[in-house]
Amino acid sequence: MKFTGQTGRSFNIRFREHLRDFKNGYGKSRFAQHLLENRHDIGPMNDIIDTLYFTNKGRLMDAIESFYIFRETKLNNQINDRLTVKHNIIFETIVREDTRRGIYDTCSSQQ
Repeated sequence: MKFTGQTGRSFNIRFREHLRDFKNGYGKSRFAQHLLENRHDIGPMNDIIDTLYFTNKGRLMDAIESFYIFRETKLNNQINDRLTVKHNIIFETIVREDTRRGIYDTCSSQQ
């Protein structure tokens, strides 16, 4: 299962926020909530986080995040809030037609 998210902070800071929520036993972050509900352990940051894309915060980052959440939802492989995923003909076409960015792209995984 994958969680896709964006941050304007360093990965270390964001990971520590998820880790704090996990250790304190409350699911403030969706990632920590998933780990707690499914009795998963949390591993070292370098083992569980992959970078998908670097860009400045803003509309482009929002669109990229939405695409990766959409793609993983199509694979039934994501732990983000499924209610936020809306039909998007452009994303649908990319997932279906572009094997480099679609569902067959295995080089950009996120846990």
